[in-house]
Amino acid sequence: MKTKGKIYVFVLLVILLVVVMILSLSIGAKSFSFSSLLEAFTTSKESFEISVIQQRLPRTVFGVLAGASLAVSGCLMQNITRNPIADPSILGVNSGAALFVVCGISFFRISGPFPYIVLGFLGALLSSFLVYGIASSGAGATPLKLVLAGAAVSIALQSFISMITMPNTQVMDTFRFWQTGSISGADWSGVQSLLICFGIGMTLSFVLAHSLNMTSLGDELATGLGVRVQRIRALAALAGVLLCASVTALAGPIAFVGLMIPHIMRLFCGNNMLVLLPFSAMGGSILLLISDILGRVLLAPSQLEVGIVTALLGAPVFIWIVRKARVKGL
Repeated sequence: MKTKGKIYVFVLLVILLVVVMILSLSIGAKSFSFSSLLEAFTTSKESFEISVIQQRLPRTVFGVLAGASLAVSGCLMQNITRNPIADPSILGVNSGAALFVVCGISFFRISGPFPYIVLGFLGALLSSFLVYGIASSGAGATPLKLVLAGAAVSIALQSFISMITMPNTQVMDTFRFWQTGSISGADWSGVQSLLICFGIGMTLSFVLAHSLNMTSLGDELATGLGVRVQRIRALAALAGVLLCASVTALAGPIAFVGLMIPHIMRLFCGNNMLVLLPFSAMGGSILLLISDILGRVLLAPSQLEVGIVTALLGAPVFIWIVRKARVKGL
């Protein structure tokens, strides 16, 4: 697609995101008209409708940040591993974050968004090191070995999580809700904590984008062009882990966003990371908000958590990717 076409698509994505944000504020157990939304942001008076809309605002903003973070994280993972089915959840990042958060809740009575993010980031970082270390043994890390190592580590970490949560019913109840992946409890403190990680991770991602394009040409050629391949990939992995772990720590594991969106966006903008990253960020935000809206209306007045809806939407796409993608080493 030519540059002008990409600009049109990006503008369309921006418009679609604005529309979805308006729908996210409007639709729920109690739905509101557009005039009610305008009144909520233009008047200082209090009413039930205005109160509900204002309560939905942090949930909507959190969904925008979380969707963008997960999509960009998946984009980075697919680039640095050269694996079209790479995804933070597949590579064990979510399980590592979950284990550390559960340990913090169970043993240290830790609570609050920022401590959760710190624990989630440390757990995700250690699990990603473990996965890469296992996959690198022998002839080196291949796409197949990374996926197998990620699956094995995830299963092992999930067993540890079960050992910790099952004896403690209070922790088990908290974890049972958390592991479905939900943004329904988002508040402004969570948005603020996520925004810090989002800013750091996105800034680092865009700084590395040009170098990541060079690494896609091959390690030898990239090295000849002056790119420090191992350092670039390590920093990109750090950015991806930070983006994914911060969302996982606060909202639970939300699968398939980081897998689906980069593939869909490549159809419009190609593999240039300087373009793919912002396209993926916009697409991730749109997908997560649409999934959240669907979760509110499909079983109304009950709600499906967003992690369940993204899994329902993502499973067919994952099967399509596995069937169509030609992965070196498979």
